[in-house]
Amino acid sequence: MRSRRDVLKLAGAGAIGLSLRPAAVLGAEAQDAAPIGKAAKPLRILILGGTGFTGPHQVRYALARGHELTLFNRGRRPKEWPAPVEELVGDRNTGDLKALAGREWDVCIDNPTSLPFWVRDAGQVLKGKVDHYVFISTLSVYASDKEAGQDETAPVAAYKGQDAMKETMETLRADVEALYGPLKALCEKEAEKWFAGTTTVIRPGLIVGPGDESDRFTYWPVRLERGGDVLAPGDGTDPVQFVDARDLAEWTIRMVEARSLGVFNAMGPASELTMGGMLDGAQAGIGSKARLVWAKADFLEQQKVSPWGDMPVWIPATGDTAGAHRRRNQKAIAAGLTFRPLAQTAADTLAWWKTLPAERQAKLRAGIAPEREAQVLEAWRARKG
Repeated sequence: MRSRRDVLKLAGAGAIGLSLRPAAVLGAEAQDAAPIGKAAKPLRILILGGTGFTGPHQVRYALARGHELTLFNRGRRPKEWPAPVEELVGDRNTGDLKALAGREWDVCIDNPTSLPFWVRDAGQVLKGKVDHYVFISTLSVYASDKEAGQDETAPVAAYKGQDAMKETMETLRADVEALYGPLKALCEKEAEKWFAGTTTVIRPGLIVGPGDESDRFTYWPVRLERGGDVLAPGDGTDPVQFVDARDLAEWTIRMVEARSLGVFNAMGPASELTMGGMLDGAQAGIGSKARLVWAKADFLEQQKVSPWGDMPVWIPATGDTAGAHRRRNQKAIAAGLTFRPLAQTAADTLAWWKTLPAERQAKLRAGIAPEREAQVLEAWRARKG
Protein backbone atom coordinates (compact mmCIF):
# COMPACT_ATOMS: atom_id res chain seq x y z
CA MET A 1 0.00 0.00 0.00
CA ARG A 2 1.07 3.59 -0.46
CA SER A 3 3.01 5.11 2.39
CA ARG A 4 2.07 8.43 3.97
CA ARG A 5 4.69 10.08 1.75
CA ASP A 6 2.96 8.72 -1.36
CA VAL A 7 -0.41 10.04 -0.20
CA LEU A 8 1.11 13.43 0.64
CA LYS A 9 2.68 13.57 -2.80
CA LEU A 10 -0.65 13.00 -4.51
CA ALA A 11 -2.49 15.38 -2.19
CA GLY A 12 0.11 18.12 -2.59
CA ALA A 13 0.24 17.75 -6.35
CA GLY A 14 -3.52 18.12 -6.47
CA ALA A 15 -3.46 21.26 -4.37
CA ILE A 16 -0.71 22.84 -6.44
CA GLY A 17 -2.47 21.86 -9.65
CA LEU A 18 -5.60 23.63 -8.51
CA SER A 19 -3.68 26.85 -8.25
CA LEU A 20 -2.58 26.57 -11.87
CA ARG A 21 -5.62 25.27 -13.77
CA PRO A 22 -8.41 27.51 -15.08
CA ALA A 23 -11.34 27.80 -12.71
CA ALA A 24 -14.51 25.99 -13.75
CA VAL A 25 -17.84 27.63 -14.38
CA LEU A 26 -20.08 27.27 -11.33
CA GLY A 27 -23.33 28.33 -12.93
CA ALA A 28 -25.05 25.01 -12.21
CA GLU A 29 -24.13 25.04 -8.53
CA ALA A 30 -27.17 24.36 -6.37
CA GLN A 31 -28.07 27.25 -4.11
CA ASP A 32 -29.29 26.82 -0.54
CA ALA A 33 -33.02 27.39 -0.14
CA ALA A 34 -32.67 29.37 3.09
CA PRO A 35 -31.81 33.08 2.63
CA ILE A 36 -28.46 34.28 3.95
CA GLY A 37 -28.79 36.87 6.68
CA LYS A 38 -26.69 40.00 6.98
CA ALA A 39 -23.71 40.13 9.35
CA ALA A 40 -24.03 42.23 12.50
CA LYS A 41 -21.10 44.39 11.33
CA PRO A 42 -19.96 44.83 7.70
CA LEU A 43 -16.23 44.21 7.30
CA ARG A 44 -13.66 45.26 4.73
CA ILE A 45 -12.25 41.90 3.61
CA LEU A 46 -9.15 41.42 1.47
CA ILE A 47 -8.91 37.98 -0.16
CA LEU A 48 -5.55 36.96 -1.59
CA GLY A 49 -6.58 34.75 -4.50
CA GLY A 50 -10.34 34.43 -4.54
CA THR A 51 -10.89 32.92 -7.99
CA GLY A 52 -9.81 29.30 -7.48
CA PHE A 53 -11.91 26.59 -5.84
CA THR A 54 -12.99 27.86 -2.41
CA GLY A 55 -12.42 31.55 -3.11
CA PRO A 56 -15.56 32.16 -5.22
CA HIS A 57 -17.68 30.54 -2.52
CA GLN A 58 -16.12 32.88 0.04
CA VAL A 59 -16.79 35.90 -2.16
CA ARG A 60 -20.44 35.08 -2.83
CA TYR A 61 -21.19 34.29 0.80
CA ALA A 62 -19.37 37.39 2.09
CA LEU A 63 -21.26 39.60 -0.35
CA ALA A 64 -24.55 38.06 0.75
CA ARG A 65 -23.58 38.83 4.34
CA GLY A 66 -23.04 42.48 3.44
CA HIS A 67 -19.25 42.71 3.52
CA GLU A 68 -17.01 44.86 1.31
CA LEU A 69 -14.69 42.70 -0.80
CA THR A 70 -11.28 43.31 -2.36
CA LEU A 71 -9.53 40.55 -4.32
CA PHE A 72 -5.81 40.50 -5.05
CA ASN A 73 -4.50 38.11 -7.70
CA ARG A 74 -2.92 37.99 -11.14
CA GLY A 75 -6.17 38.82 -12.90
CA ARG A 76 -6.07 35.71 -15.05
CA ARG A 77 -9.44 34.28 -14.00
CA PRO A 78 -12.04 37.01 -14.48
CA LYS A 79 -15.41 36.25 -12.91
CA GLU A 80 -18.81 37.84 -12.63
CA TRP A 81 -19.94 38.59 -9.09
CA PRO A 82 -23.47 39.26 -7.80
CA ALA A 83 -22.38 42.61 -6.32
CA PRO A 84 -19.46 45.05 -6.73
CA VAL A 85 -16.04 43.62 -5.88
CA GLU A 86 -12.78 45.58 -6.02
CA GLU A 87 -10.11 43.63 -7.90
CA LEU A 88 -6.42 44.45 -7.55
CA VAL A 89 -3.78 42.94 -9.83
CA GLY A 90 -0.33 41.80 -8.75
CA ASP A 91 1.90 38.74 -8.59
CA ARG A 92 3.16 37.34 -5.30
CA ASN A 93 5.51 35.00 -7.13
CA THR A 94 7.49 38.00 -8.42
CA GLY A 95 6.98 40.13 -5.31
CA ASP A 96 4.65 42.57 -7.08
CA LEU A 97 2.38 43.67 -4.23
CA LYS A 98 2.34 47.38 -5.07
CA ALA A 99 -1.44 47.42 -5.38
CA LEU A 100 -1.73 46.59 -1.65
CA ALA A 101 0.59 49.34 -0.44
CA GLY A 102 -0.92 52.05 1.72
CA ARG A 103 -4.28 50.29 2.02
CA GLU A 104 -6.08 49.01 5.13
CA TRP A 105 -8.62 46.24 5.67
CA ASP A 106 -10.33 44.66 8.67
CA VAL A 107 -9.22 41.18 7.65
CA CYS A 108 -7.07 39.38 5.10
CA ILE A 109 -7.84 35.80 3.96
CA ASP A 110 -4.81 34.13 2.35
CA ASN A 111 -6.07 31.26 0.19
CA PRO A 112 -3.43 30.05 -2.28
CA THR A 113 -0.09 30.26 -0.45
CA SER A 114 2.29 27.29 -0.29
CA LEU A 115 5.56 29.27 -0.13
CA PRO A 116 6.84 31.04 2.99
CA PHE A 117 8.18 34.05 1.10
CA TRP A 118 4.66 34.79 -0.11
CA VAL A 119 3.55 35.19 3.51
CA ARG A 120 6.67 37.19 4.38
CA ASP A 121 6.08 39.61 1.50
CA ALA A 122 2.41 39.98 2.42
CA GLY A 123 3.44 40.60 6.02
CA GLN A 124 5.86 43.33 5.02
CA VAL A 125 3.08 45.17 3.18
CA LEU A 126 0.10 44.41 5.42
CA LYS A 127 1.53 44.38 8.94
CA GLY A 128 -0.40 46.96 10.93
CA LYS A 129 -2.81 47.37 8.01
CA VAL A 130 -5.14 44.44 8.78
CA ASP A 131 -6.64 43.52 12.15
CA HIS A 132 -7.01 39.81 11.42
CA TYR A 133 -5.04 37.45 9.15
CA VAL A 134 -6.53 34.11 8.12
CA PHE A 135 -4.19 31.56 6.57
CA ILE A 136 -5.70 28.57 4.75
CA SER A 137 -3.30 25.72 5.42
CA THR A 138 -3.70 21.94 5.11
CA LEU A 139 -3.78 18.74 7.17
CA SER A 140 -0.64 17.77 5.26
CA VAL A 141 1.38 19.90 7.71
CA TYR A 142 1.30 17.12 10.29
CA ALA A 143 4.42 15.04 10.80
CA SER A 144 2.60 11.72 11.09
CA ASP A 145 -0.69 10.10 10.16
CA LYS A 146 -0.06 6.93 12.17
CA GLU A 147 -2.05 7.79 15.28
CA ALA A 148 -5.81 8.17 15.24
CA GLY A 149 -7.49 11.04 17.07
CA GLN A 150 -4.72 13.64 16.79
CA ASP A 151 -5.79 17.26 17.23
CA GLU A 152 -4.30 20.64 16.34
CA THR A 153 -1.47 20.24 18.87
CA ALA A 154 0.11 17.30 17.02
CA PRO A 155 3.69 17.89 15.74
CA VAL A 156 4.08 19.35 12.26
CA ALA A 157 6.51 18.23 9.58
CA ALA A 158 10.03 19.64 9.65
CA TYR A 159 11.59 21.37 6.65
CA LYS A 160 14.89 19.73 5.70
CA GLY A 161 15.96 21.85 2.76
CA GLN A 162 18.61 24.55 2.48
CA ASP A 163 16.58 27.75 2.69
CA ALA A 164 12.77 27.75 2.84
CA MET A 165 12.61 31.38 1.72
CA LYS A 166 14.27 30.45 -1.57
CA GLU A 167 11.82 27.70 -2.42
CA THR A 168 9.71 28.46 -5.50
CA MET A 169 6.73 26.89 -7.24
CA GLU A 170 9.21 25.13 -9.50
CA THR A 171 11.19 23.57 -6.66
CA LEU A 172 7.97 22.66 -4.87
CA ARG A 173 6.52 20.89 -7.89
CA ALA A 174 9.83 19.05 -8.37
CA ASP A 175 9.63 17.48 -4.90
CA VAL A 176 6.07 17.81 -3.64
CA GLU A 177 6.27 14.79 -1.39
CA ALA A 178 9.12 16.23 0.68
CA LEU A 179 8.22 19.92 0.58
CA TYR A 180 4.48 20.50 0.52
CA GLY A 181 3.63 19.79 4.17
CA PRO A 182 6.80 21.32 5.69
CA LEU A 183 6.49 24.50 3.60
CA LYS A 184 2.85 24.92 4.56
CA ALA A 185 3.88 24.52 8.21
CA LEU A 186 6.50 27.25 7.77
CA CYS A 187 3.89 29.46 6.10
CA GLU A 188 1.79 29.12 9.25
CA LYS A 189 4.79 30.09 11.37
CA GLU A 190 5.52 33.08 9.14
CA ALA A 191 1.91 34.22 9.42
CA GLU A 192 2.08 34.11 13.20
CA LYS A 193 5.36 36.05 13.08
CA TRP A 194 3.99 38.97 11.04
CA PHE A 195 0.48 38.98 12.48
CA ALA A 196 1.19 37.92 16.05
CA GLY A 197 -1.90 37.53 18.18
CA THR A 198 -4.25 38.20 15.26
CA THR A 199 -3.86 35.00 13.22
CA THR A 200 -6.27 32.20 12.39
CA VAL A 201 -4.89 29.04 10.75
CA ILE A 202 -7.42 26.77 9.06
CA ARG A 203 -6.24 23.27 8.13
CA PRO A 204 -8.67 21.59 5.72
CA GLY A 205 -8.29 18.04 4.51
CA LEU A 206 -9.74 16.92 1.19
CA ILE A 207 -11.96 19.70 -0.17
CA VAL A 208 -14.82 18.49 -2.37
CA GLY A 209 -17.93 19.69 -4.17
CA PRO A 210 -18.90 21.71 -7.26
CA GLY A 211 -15.87 23.30 -8.89
CA ASP A 212 -13.28 20.74 -7.76
CA GLU A 213 -10.96 20.42 -10.74
CA SER A 214 -8.99 17.54 -9.18
CA ASP A 215 -11.94 15.10 -9.58
CA ARG A 216 -10.89 13.30 -6.40
CA PHE A 217 -14.43 13.19 -4.99
CA THR A 218 -16.16 13.85 -8.30
CA TYR A 219 -15.03 10.45 -9.57
CA TRP A 220 -17.49 8.66 -7.30
CA PRO A 221 -20.81 10.31 -8.23
CA VAL A 222 -19.78 10.25 -11.90
CA ARG A 223 -18.87 6.57 -11.74
CA LEU A 224 -21.91 5.61 -9.68
CA GLU A 225 -24.25 7.29 -12.15
CA ARG A 226 -22.74 5.24 -14.97
CA GLY A 227 -24.03 2.17 -13.13
CA GLY A 228 -23.12 -1.49 -13.37
CA ASP A 229 -20.55 -3.12 -11.12
CA VAL A 230 -18.40 -0.48 -9.40
CA LEU A 231 -15.03 -1.42 -7.96
CA ALA A 232 -14.97 -0.27 -4.32
CA PRO A 233 -11.88 -0.40 -2.09
CA GLY A 234 -11.41 -2.50 1.04
CA ASP A 235 -14.41 -3.76 2.97
CA GLY A 236 -16.22 -0.45 3.39
CA THR A 237 -15.12 0.15 6.99
CA ASP A 238 -12.13 2.44 6.42
CA PRO A 239 -12.90 5.98 7.68
CA VAL A 240 -13.02 8.99 5.36
CA GLN A 241 -12.88 12.72 6.08
CA PHE A 242 -13.48 15.64 3.73
CA VAL A 243 -15.23 19.00 3.62
CA ASP A 244 -17.53 20.57 1.06
CA ALA A 245 -15.85 23.70 -0.32
CA ARG A 246 -19.00 25.71 0.37
CA ASP A 247 -19.08 24.65 4.03
CA LEU A 248 -15.40 25.54 4.40
CA ALA A 249 -15.77 28.91 2.63
CA GLU A 250 -18.88 30.01 4.51
CA TRP A 251 -17.45 28.97 7.86
CA THR A 252 -14.28 30.91 7.09
CA ILE A 253 -16.35 34.06 6.63
CA ARG A 254 -18.21 33.39 9.88
CA MET A 255 -14.85 32.91 11.63
CA VAL A 256 -13.82 36.31 10.30
CA GLU A 257 -17.03 37.88 11.61
CA ALA A 258 -16.46 36.33 15.06
CA ARG A 259 -12.71 37.11 14.92
CA SER A 260 -11.96 33.57 16.08
CA LEU A 261 -8.21 33.10 16.48
CA GLY A 262 -6.10 29.94 16.69
CA VAL A 263 -5.55 26.76 14.71
CA PHE A 264 -8.44 24.59 13.47
CA ASN A 265 -8.67 21.23 11.70
CA ALA A 266 -11.42 21.89 9.14
CA MET A 267 -12.94 18.69 7.81
CA GLY A 268 -16.05 16.62 8.26
CA PRO A 269 -18.27 14.99 8.94
CA ALA A 270 -19.24 15.65 12.56
CA SER A 271 -19.02 11.93 13.39
CA GLU A 272 -17.01 9.12 11.83
CA LEU A 273 -17.97 8.22 8.27
CA THR A 274 -16.78 5.07 6.51
CA MET A 275 -16.00 4.56 2.85
CA GLY A 276 -19.11 2.40 2.64
CA GLY A 277 -21.21 5.13 4.21
CA MET A 278 -19.81 7.70 1.81
CA LEU A 279 -20.65 5.63 -1.28
CA ASP A 280 -24.10 4.77 0.07
CA GLY A 281 -24.75 8.47 0.70
CA ALA A 282 -23.52 9.41 -2.75
CA GLN A 283 -25.77 6.78 -4.33
CA ALA A 284 -28.75 8.09 -2.42
CA GLY A 285 -28.00 11.65 -3.49
CA ILE A 286 -27.83 10.89 -7.21
CA GLY A 287 -30.35 8.03 -7.33
CA SER A 288 -27.80 5.47 -8.49
CA LYS A 289 -28.59 1.75 -8.69
CA ALA A 290 -24.99 0.71 -9.28
CA ARG A 291 -23.70 -2.41 -7.52
CA LEU A 292 -20.68 -1.89 -5.28
CA VAL A 293 -18.10 -4.67 -5.52
CA TRP A 294 -15.79 -4.47 -2.51
CA ALA A 295 -12.29 -5.78 -3.16
CA LYS A 296 -9.86 -6.38 -0.32
CA ALA A 297 -6.96 -4.02 0.16
CA ASP A 298 -4.28 -6.71 -0.28
CA PHE A 299 -5.83 -7.72 -3.62
CA LEU A 300 -5.90 -4.10 -4.82
CA GLU A 301 -2.25 -3.77 -3.84
CA GLN A 302 -1.40 -6.86 -5.89
CA GLN A 303 -3.31 -5.36 -8.81
CA LYS A 304 -1.41 -2.07 -8.40
CA VAL A 305 -4.65 -0.21 -7.74
CA SER A 306 -3.59 2.73 -5.59
CA PRO A 307 -5.40 4.41 -2.69
CA TRP A 308 -6.22 8.09 -3.24
CA GLY A 309 -5.20 8.00 -6.91
CA ASP A 310 -7.06 5.04 -8.46
CA MET A 311 -9.53 4.83 -5.57
CA PRO A 312 -10.02 8.51 -4.65
CA VAL A 313 -10.75 9.63 -1.07
CA TRP A 314 -9.86 6.15 0.27
CA ILE A 315 -6.76 5.68 2.43
CA PRO A 316 -6.41 2.32 4.26
CA ALA A 317 -6.64 2.82 8.02
CA THR A 318 -3.49 0.78 8.64
CA GLY A 319 0.24 1.36 9.05
CA ASP A 320 1.58 4.83 8.29
CA THR A 321 -1.89 6.11 7.33
CA ALA A 322 -3.94 4.59 10.16
CA GLY A 323 -4.90 8.03 11.46
CA ALA A 324 -5.06 9.94 8.17
CA HIS A 325 -8.86 10.10 8.19
CA ARG A 326 -9.27 10.08 11.95
CA ARG A 327 -8.13 13.56 12.95
CA ARG A 328 -10.10 15.45 15.56
CA ASN A 329 -12.33 18.25 14.30
CA GLN A 330 -14.21 19.08 17.50
CA LYS A 331 -12.51 22.47 17.88
CA ALA A 332 -13.73 23.63 14.47
CA ILE A 333 -17.23 22.27 15.10
CA ALA A 334 -17.35 24.12 18.42
CA ALA A 335 -16.36 27.26 16.48
CA GLY A 336 -19.35 26.84 14.17
CA LEU A 337 -18.21 24.59 11.30
CA THR A 338 -21.28 22.85 9.85
CA PHE A 339 -21.74 20.32 7.08
CA ARG A 340 -24.17 19.90 4.22
CA PRO A 341 -25.71 16.45 3.82
CA LEU A 342 -23.42 14.11 1.88
CA ALA A 343 -26.24 13.36 -0.55
CA GLN A 344 -26.46 17.08 -1.42
CA THR A 345 -22.72 17.36 -2.00
CA ALA A 346 -22.80 14.35 -4.32
CA ALA A 347 -25.84 15.58 -6.26
CA ASP A 348 -24.50 19.13 -6.63
CA THR A 349 -21.09 17.83 -7.71
CA LEU A 350 -22.63 15.66 -10.41
CA ALA A 351 -24.83 18.54 -11.60
CA TRP A 352 -21.75 20.79 -11.87
CA TRP A 353 -19.83 18.08 -13.72
CA LYS A 354 -22.56 17.87 -16.36
CA THR A 355 -22.14 21.58 -17.15
CA LEU A 356 -18.52 21.08 -18.24
CA PRO A 357 -17.50 20.81 -21.90
CA ALA A 358 -17.58 17.35 -23.47
CA GLU A 359 -13.80 17.25 -23.82
CA ARG A 360 -13.42 17.91 -20.09
CA GLN A 361 -15.90 15.16 -19.23
CA ALA A 362 -14.15 12.70 -21.54
CA LYS A 363 -11.46 11.89 -18.97
CA LEU A 364 -11.58 12.19 -15.20
CA ARG A 365 -8.40 13.48 -13.56
CA ALA A 366 -8.66 10.99 -10.71
CA GLY A 367 -9.92 7.45 -10.34
CA ILE A 368 -9.28 4.19 -12.14
CA ALA A 369 -9.86 4.15 -15.90
CA PRO A 370 -12.96 2.19 -17.04
CA GLU A 371 -11.02 -0.44 -18.97
CA ARG A 372 -8.63 -1.01 -16.09
CA GLU A 373 -11.53 -1.21 -13.63
CA ALA A 374 -13.12 -3.93 -15.77
CA GLN A 375 -9.88 -5.93 -15.72
CA VAL A 376 -9.57 -5.66 -11.94
CA LEU A 377 -13.21 -6.65 -11.41
CA GLU A 378 -12.69 -9.70 -13.61
CA ALA A 379 -9.58 -10.67 -11.64
CA TRP A 380 -11.48 -10.23 -8.36
CA ARG A 381 -14.31 -12.49 -9.53
CA ALA A 382 -11.76 -15.10 -10.63
CA ARG A 383 -10.08 -14.96 -7.22
CA LYS A 384 -13.40 -15.51 -5.50
CA GLY A 385 -14.12 -18.47 -7.76
